Amino acid sequence: MSLVPSPLRLPLTLFECHFQLDGTARLPAYPGSAWRGAFGHALKRAVCVARGTECPACLLYRTCAYPYIFETPPPPDSLKMRRYTAAPHPFALRIDPRQSGPSYRLGLVLFGRADRYTPYVVHALAQAGQAGLGRERQNFHLAEVTQATPPLFQVWRSIYAPDRPLEVQVGCPPVIPEVPAACDICVETPLRLRHREHLVTPANFRFADLFGSLLRRVSMLTYFHTDIPLEADFAALSEAAESVPIHEPMLRWHDWTRYSSRQDTAMEMGGILGRFRLHGADVEPFWPYLWLGQWTHAGKGTTMGLGRYHIAASTLPDSGSCGSDTWTAGPA
Repeated sequence: MSLVPSPLRLPLTLFECHFQLDGTARLPAYPGSAWRGAFGHALKRAVCVARGTECPACLLYRTCAYPYIFETPPPPDSLKMRRYTAAPHPFALRIDPRQSGPSYRLGLVLFGRADRYTPYVVHALAQAGQAGLGRERQNFHLAEVTQATPPLFQVWRSIYAPDRPLEVQVGCPPVIPEVPAACDICVETPLRLRHREHLVTPANFRFADLFGSLLRRVSMLTYFHTDIPLEADFAALSEAAESVPIHEPMLRWHDWTRYSSRQDTAMEMGGILGRFRLHGADVEPFWPYLWLGQWTHAGKGTTMGLGRYHIAASTLPDSGSCGSDTWTAGPA
């Protein structure tokens, strides 16, 4: 496997919280929304020193961990998103809804400068689990935290347990392998995209839809959360992506509805699941974005774990699975 530095300078801090619980986890079918809500409430309880004051009115608004991670106000001198109240948040949950048994893993990625708040994040996740999740308020007891070692993010090491201090390795941009002859994009959590204000479905899905979302997301994350904003010919890349074909798609729609307590309404959050194949010669200009997207996720709902995919190199005829085991990014 030949590796090259990524031209996209977005440092990643990738870790997993390992929880213990009594019996099997009793959570919603897709628990990303529950975890994000519990995480946010616990983080605010842990760091807020101005109880009863709305974040924008607080003196610490632009220095506090909670608004930076969960509200992310654009800086006053920002040249982007000046009309928006929030920039893209610097984290993404990594959810595996298929887990069972007395152990539970919750992954999380911090982007760019957010790594300075890692101790607060770990503490808040521990408190969120202890307070209980789901309708039954089931308790999740944090037993250990592991971190994926940069720059490959494929080897995990223990960085925390209740009986020893936290030892975090500084975030680092990933390196990328050379473009394979072919690869499978395996979408693991609902990928919710829009094209011209319409939802993208399995029937009308195009590579350009995925790439456009990744390009915008990486651009915004590097602009707001690093010191090296992305410089690229956005128009040329977007135009070139229109002509990239997908091969052997096996995609389906997954319906998911979540309740938003903030908006007091049910929200449709369904998206695309499945896999499709790309030929390396077609995607070489887009390859760094595709590789990095395995950690940034794409589409709507990335903070709660939606839009997650992994890439598997494949030189074999289609077998209906997600490619070969030649290499993959991080844990499946």
